[in-house]
Amino acid sequence: MLRSQRWYEGEGLRAFSHRTRTRQLGIGGPEHLGKPVIAVVNTWTDLNPCHSHLRERAEAVKRGVWQAGGYPVELPAGSMGGETFQKPTAMLYRNLLAMETEELLRSYPVDGAVLMGGCDKTTPALLMGAASMDLPAIFVPAGPMLRGNWRGEVLGSGSDMWKYWDDRRAGLVDDRQWSELEEGLARSPGHCMTMGTASTMTSVAEVLGMTLPGAASIPAVDSGHERMAAASGLRIVEMVREDLRPSLLLDERAYRDAVTTVLALGGSTNAVIHLVAMANRSGVKITADDFDEASRTVPVLADLRPSGRFLMEDFYYAGGLRGLLTRLRDRLHLDRPTASGRTFGETLAGAEVYNDEVIRPLDNPLAADGGLAVLRGNLAPDGAVIKPIAARPELLSHTGPAIVFDDYGDLQRRIDDEDLDVTADSVLVLRGAGPLGGPGMPEHGMLPIPKKLLREGVRDVVRISDARMSGTSYGTCVLHVAPESHVGGPLALLRTGDLVTVDVSKRLLHMHVEESELERRRAAWTPPEPRYTRGYGALFSQHIMQADEGCDFDFLARPGSTPEPDAT
Repeated sequence: MLRSQRWYEGEGLRAFSHRTRTRQLGIGGPEHLGKPVIAVVNTWTDLNPCHSHLRERAEAVKRGVWQAGGYPVELPAGSMGGETFQKPTAMLYRNLLAMETEELLRSYPVDGAVLMGGCDKTTPALLMGAASMDLPAIFVPAGPMLRGNWRGEVLGSGSDMWKYWDDRRAGLVDDRQWSELEEGLARSPGHCMTMGTASTMTSVAEVLGMTLPGAASIPAVDSGHERMAAASGLRIVEMVREDLRPSLLLDERAYRDAVTTVLALGGSTNAVIHLVAMANRSGVKITADDFDEASRTVPVLADLRPSGRFLMEDFYYAGGLRGLLTRLRDRLHLDRPTASGRTFGETLAGAEVYNDEVIRPLDNPLAADGGLAVLRGNLAPDGAVIKPIAARPELLSHTGPAIVFDDYGDLQRRIDDEDLDVTADSVLVLRGAGPLGGPGMPEHGMLPIPKKLLREGVRDVVRISDARMSGTSYGTCVLHVAPESHVGGPLALLRTGDLVTVDVSKRLLHMHVEESELERRRAAWTPPEPRYTRGYGALFSQHIMQADEGCDFDFLARPGSTPEPDAT
């Protein structure tokens, strides 16, 4: 029996009321009764340019649902993920979208769902909600935008923004050039076309088996993207009839394959937080240490910005994610099921790599290892993350004096002060930017290089923060320091002038301060005042978990069940 039939069938008053209101929508009985009702969960808004084409793609999804004999209903959901516009950070609202997705699917008469997203946090949020609800679901990624262009130069969103912003601050880019860059950086619908968080997480969705094969790599404006959306609508109806739920797909094998793929892609550090949270929703234990262990042996094969040279459009033409996965076959679990109805290995049949520069062969990787590394020490007892391949090699083992900024406002006020006592050996430290302190762990971890250093030609220094960093960013940035300073983590005790050591080969993050002095500072430390006294911010503050735990809400991360609503 279809779940939706509990709403529609029978002689009771409630069933009559449900049918009446459906007639009010202009839908006749034969159009929906006895058919799988498919929720098209759409994160389109006018303020998320990454998703600006999802209105049209939703119509393609519906077309596929109708063709397969289902009844589609579009359910708008919050577009948490537009990092550009949503303040203080879209990460503050990832769990809200996960809750909304779960409760939309639970509270309405739907049998399955097509999840439409792609910009950074929307992908993990939609999948977290779907995993917790556990109705048949398939994900339609928004797809990357076209390459940027400026005076014949190919631009990558985010990555080249940071690069040219530093040049502008150094006096190398004038107003006219800056205006041209503004118009050339992002040229079409779709999420960032670098291997930032968006492309990392949509690739994760595909490797997890939650999309159709090849879905994550298709550019947003390619006609193949619309065909993929329609095919996803057709497939979800079949999945409902097969009762193919996320719990049957999202097992430990799937998540471990996702970790391997993130590293081979040179993917975003944000994937660590999201995958820890997503796996937990599936009852699977994945930690940052799993990334660190795998990174020692998994080569980086995707020569994509910000770590490499190319963009997602090039990656698609080179064979896309399926092409890359053929080079990782020996490291993957090929016999597990996927949303396509075929095994993971079967979905790779016929895939090839057409450009060995973009997708490197195993004997010529972009890097033999080092996609991500997890550091620990007296400054980060629960871990911190760095992306070694995006850093300046000589800074991967470095000791220097700290310059501490207490929050982002303090950073903005002082970073370009000519009197700032900073050199290329300094270690810039931002605290008060973690899950609770940020609030929401904003993407402030790529601290700007001080102007006085930019004028000297310096383009990278060691930077440490309890914040995150945009997946499009680069540099020697140590992120996600846990526990964060706002809850009294050791970062709260660091002072300007203290020597700090970062040693990636030893996986070490250490402040050279005697334990007795740290105890004295700890005794003098007082917790900051709460940022929120009401509303969603207060709920967030009371229940947010730390970075090493995935930044989920504790009441959503815990095991247990939620009863189905009484539809009568």
